[in-house]
Amino acid sequence: MPVQTPWIAPSILSANFARLGDDVDAVLAAGADIVHFDVMDNHYVPNLTIGPLVCEALRKHGVKAPIDVHLMVKPVDRIIPDFAQAGASIISFHPEASEHVDRTIALIREHGCRPGLVFNPATPLSHLDYTLGQIDLVLLMSVNPGFGGQKFIPGTLDKLREVRRRIDASGRAVRLEVDGGVKVDNIGAIAAAGADTFVAGSAIFSEKDYGAVISAMRQNISEAQLLRA
Repeated sequence: MPVQTPWIAPSILSANFARLGDDVDAVLAAGADIVHFDVMDNHYVPNLTIGPLVCEALRKHGVKAPIDVHLMVKPVDRIIPDFAQAGASIISFHPEASEHVDRTIALIREHGCRPGLVFNPATPLSHLDYTLGQIDLVLLMSVNPGFGGQKFIPGTLDKLREVRRRIDASGRAVRLEVDGGVKVDNIGAIAAAGADTFVAGSAIFSEKDYGAVISAMRQNISEAQLLRA
């Protein structure tokens, strides 16, 4: 299975919301590939963040890059059409937040977006047994969702290897994304375990030079992927 081009996905949860459009423009100009959009409802997770209006505002601002919407909301189906209309490219959700996972995947696809499934640190991968053939992205949470700035959970590496094995065996071009505590100094190990899409919030937005951070991340990813090849 060929290695997919790695994507750096800055999480705007860590951006400056007083100048969000400019911050997103800056991080994309610095070499980011997609925009990661964390949606929390203070119900499924203990925090409240942003909704479709912010996604729509970024599109109206002129953001052309794919917007990767991670829904941490329950119930999830009601909000999917709103995000699709607002300009989402990828919409991923947690199986625990859906009464009918297959139906939710189909709903995302019907609204013109690419569906993804998200796994919390203690969520079993058995949900992939009957869904891997229908989704375009698997997102592994390497922290417990709800807050930015947490430390990477090392056990995620073993889980990554197992998902990579499943994706490769499927023969499908499914993205394998990681979210939580991703930094320059651990992104190589994460890539070596099989990830190809890397969400980073504070690791990028807390630095003055976005380009330097993203360049360092790419270098470590490239070295790890060469070892895997």
